[in-house]
Amino acid sequence: MTSRGTKYWSSGSIPLIAPELLGDIISATADVAVVISDMGRVLSVLVNPGHAAYGRLDHWEGRDIREFLTIESVAKLDAQLAKYNNGEGAVRPVELNHTDGMAWEFPVRYSFHAIGPDGALLMLGRDLQPIAEMQQQLVKAQMALERDYEAQRDYDTRLRVLLETTDEAVIFVSAESGRILDLNRPAAKMLGGDVTELSGAPFAQEFEGRRRGEFLESLAAAAASDAHTTVSLTARRSERKLSMEARVFRAAGERMLLCRVEASDGQQDVPDVLGANLAALFSKGADGIVFTDRAGMILSANDSFLALADVAQAAGARGRSLADFLSRGSVDLKVLIDNAARAGHMRLYSTKLVTEYGSQIAVELSATYLNDRSAPAVAFVVRDASRVDAVRQPGVPLSDDGMRSMMELVGSATLKDIVSETTDVIEKMCIETAVELTRNNRVAAAEMLGLSRQSLYVKLRKYGLLNKGD
Repeated sequence: MTSRGTKYWSSGSIPLIAPELLGDIISATADVAVVISDMGRVLSVLVNPGHAAYGRLDHWEGRDIREFLTIESVAKLDAQLAKYNNGEGAVRPVELNHTDGMAWEFPVRYSFHAIGPDGALLMLGRDLQPIAEMQQQLVKAQMALERDYEAQRDYDTRLRVLLETTDEAVIFVSAESGRILDLNRPAAKMLGGDVTELSGAPFAQEFEGRRRGEFLESLAAAAASDAHTTVSLTARRSERKLSMEARVFRAAGERMLLCRVEASDGQQDVPDVLGANLAALFSKGADGIVFTDRAGMILSANDSFLALADVAQAAGARGRSLADFLSRGSVDLKVLIDNAARAGHMRLYSTKLVTEYGSQIAVELSATYLNDRSAPAVAFVVRDASRVDAVRQPGVPLSDDGMRSMMELVGSATLKDIVSETTDVIEKMCIETAVELTRNNRVAAAEMLGLSRQSLYVKLRKYGLLNKGD
């Protein structure tokens, strides 16, 4: 090859190569060279002497090369042969995987060259085993990294669970920067902040009269002492007297301090017994308990309510409106929420609960408006009134005053007039109560009383209540 490039070879100056030398040149140029017919039968095989791993492949000669290829490589070879047989000329090299009746495979990248009018092809192969081994090493390294990452996540999860479940106040501090690396909730409570706010904050600034350098030195000195030496401190935010015991350890080449904090002012952080008791009441209580948002959409419901409403699981009620389970629907829900929001709570509201399968159960509801939060909620206690009625006395005796008032009417009016007047009084009281509960919503009041709107207006006019509340 000279500066004249390919013209040198096309000008008839290609040197004649003796047949006995051509094989050596081809075998030295390629790692493996295979001559095949247009049907794929192996005519000759040459192996580079420098690739002893291949051994001798003379047994390939006279056999179909497909016998020594993997299944996916057979399809690749057939596609290449089809291109040559169709006269498409030169084709791009292709990677084929060989199997020589053994468990191992070796990949080879072949280029195809026509060498005669009989359709024979010369396949010059380049061994890809080093590349394949490198790829396998990369895959193994990637898998090792993933295992290390999963192990790291496992350790981090264990640490998080340990910090969240222990009642002991624990703080991790960098000995180099003096900043808080991590802490749990009891420690944040003692310091007078929250975990998010205190993470990354300068540790010395959380205590009164402490400078960063000397403070860390005092902690390191206490940690290096054989005795369990504690350091007395005063938290800047909470103003609490604290005692701290530190231990030094090294992680990832960085010195860290493990600080255990205790209260030395006599105040003890007792566990939230009330919260635990309320959670137990919610899960095991006999009465149904439902929490909704301001619009009446169910946020959570306990098992007693789910059993009362024939709902299989909590997910079947969560996200639905409580009105779906009330006989008067949105009327009942609006009365309950509006009165609870106005007065803070509403007691013993009688209605009927509609179960998931359409049956109705008499219930009594109490509602409490929970407004001391960014997102107000309403808590409902649902009691099965049919069971309550079964254990109540069949009748309630009149009081002495009520009996005396009824007796005074005897003789001054007929029995029919006495009964009519008493009925009118009860009817008027019921109408006034319904109008008050619905905040003068005549449509809702009529539905609550089971009357038509026209009948309600007639009775309001009868008792002089038509303009009341306007």
